[in-house]
Amino acid sequence: MQIGVAAISKISEMICGDMPFQFFPYRSSSYLTRFFVDLDLDYVHDGSTRRVWVREVLDEINKKQSPDNMPSPEMVKVIEYLLHPDHFLFDDNVDGDKALDAITKCLKTNDLTISIQANGTARLLPANGEFISTSFEEIPTERVITFKPSVFQVPQKKLNEKLISVMMPFNASYSGTYTAITKVAAYMSLECLRADDMWDNSTFMQDIFDLIFCSKVVIVDFTGKNPNVMYETGIAHTLGKTVIPITQSLDDIPSDLGHHRALKYYPNEEGLRNLSNELYKRLKVIYNQTT
Repeated sequence: MQIGVAAISKISEMICGDMPFQFFPYRSSSYLTRFFVDLDLDYVHDGSTRRVWVREVLDEINKKQSPDNMPSPEMVKVIEYLLHPDHFLFDDNVDGDKALDAITKCLKTNDLTISIQANGTARLLPANGEFISTSFEEIPTERVITFKPSVFQVPQKKLNEKLISVMMPFNASYSGTYTAITKVAAYMSLECLRADDMWDNSTFMQDIFDLIFCSKVVIVDFTGKNPNVMYETGIAHTLGKTVIPITQSLDDIPSDLGHHRALKYYPNEEGLRNLSNELYKRLKVIYNQTT
């Protein structure tokens, strides 16, 4: 089935965050492209009027074939992702409840409805339909190595599953970045520390090693190609930690680490808010949180 023209027009405005749907996140040109790229849909904003361009993309997606009495799989993904709870975090200008109400009313004339799952995500269904999940998780066999460092002392401490450590240059220009990270950690009831937050040993590098050793997740900021951050990243990888790279420029990531996905961010209010949102998505997967 295809969604009606009026509904497509409204959904376009919702994706853009334009009036009268300002309670959806506002998306500039680059973030419109990112919206579709996140769904593995190869659409890049061409600089034309935002809502017109989005409507043209949705018109194309809407015409794709569907194996059942539902919109195309691509259109289903767009609508469900539009209501993803991650889009409504750390931004006082958005409202998830109003967004859900608006799109529910928009789809009603198309005999479609929205079902909110236990983890807060949306599922598009036929009116009075149901959704069945067939997902499962398989735990692979792991190899274990034993090591004895000569430069550091292995601390007599246990892994703290709730601890996130942050490796970044220690200067005031990164205070906003660190605040964006700690905001996410607090929201998820996790702990977040940098090495300058502690003083347990006589040497600073031993404090850093202790912090990485006890952390479940290590966030590293490659901005500026700081050599200390590079060294600390190597420690984290060797200790088998989950490393989340972030950077203001992808050119600052060493070629040997280029295959690791990094979160690029801008050091302004909107950029740091988006960094918080993207980190939340990563951490939620790592901690397998359903709420």
